[in-house]
Amino acid sequence: MKESNHTDAQLGLEKDARAWWKEGVLYQIYPQSFKDTNGDGYGDFKGVIEKLDYLESLGITMVWMNPFFGSPLVDNGYDVSDYTSIHPRYGTMEDFDAMLEGLHSRGIKFVLDVVVNHSSIEHEWFQQSRSSRENAYRDYYHWWPAENGTPPFRDSIFDPEGAWQFDQKTNAYYLHYFAKEQPDLNWENPIVRAEIYEIMKFWARKGVDGFRMDAFQYASKDTTFPEWPKGHEKEYDKWYGMRPQLHDYLKEMYKEVIEPYQLFAVAEGSGTTFQDAHDLVDAERNELQVAYHFDCRDIVKDAANYQLSDFKAVFSKWDDAFKDKGWLAIYLSNHDVSRLVSRYGNSTSAFRTPSTQMLNTFLLSMRGTPYTYYGDELGMTNIDMPTIEEYVDVSAIGDYHRAKAAGEDMVEFMKKLNFNSRENGRTPMQWDSTENAGFSSGTPWKKVNENYLEINVEAQDKDPNSILNHFRKMVQLRKDNPVLVYGDYQILEAAHPEIYAYTRTLKDKQLLVLLNFSDIKSTIVLPQAVAIGKLLINNYDIFDIEEMTITLLAYQATICELNTLTNTN
Repeated sequence: MKESNHTDAQLGLEKDARAWWKEGVLYQIYPQSFKDTNGDGYGDFKGVIEKLDYLESLGITMVWMNPFFGSPLVDNGYDVSDYTSIHPRYGTMEDFDAMLEGLHSRGIKFVLDVVVNHSSIEHEWFQQSRSSRENAYRDYYHWWPAENGTPPFRDSIFDPEGAWQFDQKTNAYYLHYFAKEQPDLNWENPIVRAEIYEIMKFWARKGVDGFRMDAFQYASKDTTFPEWPKGHEKEYDKWYGMRPQLHDYLKEMYKEVIEPYQLFAVAEGSGTTFQDAHDLVDAERNELQVAYHFDCRDIVKDAANYQLSDFKAVFSKWDDAFKDKGWLAIYLSNHDVSRLVSRYGNSTSAFRTPSTQMLNTFLLSMRGTPYTYYGDELGMTNIDMPTIEEYVDVSAIGDYHRAKAAGEDMVEFMKKLNFNSRENGRTPMQWDSTENAGFSSGTPWKKVNENYLEINVEAQDKDPNSILNHFRKMVQLRKDNPVLVYGDYQILEAAHPEIYAYTRTLKDKQLLVLLNFSDIKSTIVLPQAVAIGKLLINNYDIFDIEEMTITLLAYQATICELNTLTNTN
């Protein structure tokens, strides 16, 4: 950061308020879709190594990579059979070490995706656990003896048959909140927790800088498994997540792993209330560091026709709830949803570039740690998959069978799946215009989006006005201006139907962010006290301002200085 030598006091911050994970920009890599170097059709560590200079050129400071551990790959690696080995698809431990060293030498930290709400059924722990009721590993998982009758209903996110799976060998049911191949670990067992902390320490000693805790809000269970009201699963997180005991385990994890190794940790999900989120991440609680909520993800349901008023409301209410303490992740896409521009912008050829630039401007100008998903720095789009036979994702297939069993209109269901499926966000990275977008010399595991001839790194790298180069400019602007990290957020003209306008203020510096979320020109009148200064970011060649009236073109995004510090309320 240009002003990184400034003290907390000089920036108007409380002592020790600054942190590398607040000031950084995170880039998420789905490894099997990033770059293949051996022609097997799957991305690998050597592919990441090959593209380290590209990652550095983005200006990003953190990489979060989806799981690459030993796994039968029922859920693309979120079913782990060996937590301290590398799946051969991705390379070797030596390759991992070389990748990590390459990232660190470029000032990029590494966040490991830890999947410990559940394991794979092929993990040795589960193989032992299912072998006998007397086995020492039996209580590593949740079992319900069949002689006690059918277990109380628990819903499964992936399995339409529910979360209990009968296992004939010991005449008992085991619990799985996800696929039946992903049995839930028993976090109420202190031996299990100790085993997991040792796994985390293994990777900490390897040099990883942080952990992303997958599905962790569901880790703690009431092992008496009481009956819950019919239909409770409609409020899934309320019933299945955030038991009070979870905080005891996180404090224990903090003491055993996070604090000694000076690591960063974020959990997937943040409960159902602001208090839930604060209880996870407020500094004095010594648990996690960043809240990763789902409200922003849930704005878009079936098509990119959300209301901007809802979008503004979600981000404004979360910022307000965390303005004094705690810290947020700011994201719009990841491996579990469809593509950024297809969901929130306009993926047509006429507007894909400005709308993606506008969305990236938003992500990188809000308070919180911005998360960018691979390919969104290019404006990669959804891929058309109209038939269920094209899908390999366990979640999509489970949802399809659930909908069919419920008698839903399957034509309409497939339209929604085609738009929403997370497989949209897992297509191979589009590097250039050669065969398979330069991703692989073999047959890619997932078909490459046909628009790779137009949307690729090589083409955009040469174009100063591309989505890619706009992204780089925005990352640098954030690094150069702590006001975009720590500054107060104040929305302007909240009811405006097309424009999202807000200020960021830190001591004597104030920036104005103007974002047109529509495909038409739109005008906003600024408060009389505002004095427009230097224009810092603009994704068009013109900036139409007349006195206090600014007209933005379709999906125009601008950031400018305000010369007169004002209270814009």
